[in-house]
Amino acid sequence: MIKTNKPDTDMPRRSIRRLREKKNRYNTILKAAEKLFSKKGFNQTSIEEIADLAEVSTGAVYFYFKNKDDLLIKLMHEIGHYLRKLLGKEFEKTDLTLNGFNNIPYAFLKNFCMGHPEKITIFFRESVGQSLEVEEQRKQLFVKLTLDIKDAITKISKEQGKNFISDFSIELIAVCIVGIYERVACHYFLWQDGSKNIQDIAEETASFMLGGINSLFKTGL
Repeated sequence: MIKTNKPDTDMPRRSIRRLREKKNRYNTILKAAEKLFSKKGFNQTSIEEIADLAEVSTGAVYFYFKNKDDLLIKLMHEIGHYLRKLLGKEFEKTDLTLNGFNNIPYAFLKNFCMGHPEKITIFFRESVGQSLEVEEQRKQLFVKLTLDIKDAITKISKEQGKNFISDFSIELIAVCIVGIYERVACHYFLWQDGSKNIQDIAEETASFMLGGINSLFKTGL
């Protein structure tokens, strides 16, 4: 019998391995950037330092990312996706009542802020005041987060059969909640250690938000 070469089925396996290696290298560079941006600051970190920590060449960094801004933008999108997914899962656990909404601030503070200090540093501090491209991407992420919360409040109000005093109310509530999340994260986790009081902070944050929501419902109907 004449021996033949290995079948072409090995080619896809090699391709899959190369793709996996590329993805791993991409993620390694991204994690190195996240660590350095959060520790040293975006402006104080160089591409060479990122390459050194990731144990790759500077050329490899530029192969996967256009520049340092591109690294920051990719990190912002990953962090934004993680946060939206986290809050979405918490909302799915609710019974579509405002009281069920109470656990979401706690999840934000404990699971996101306390669990991932590097992520909140980049998302709420290092992404601020950068290039126009970074600022535009940051704006889009916050708009998506606001729309998520707006959708959640809309579902709750419909389930409870309640109407707001104006068409603007739900959007205003969502914008304020995103603002509260940002300020609480900065004040208690970037500027001071709020980990010891996390339960109290979460409960009072929830009470404040729910009070604002209730105040915008129509009454006497």
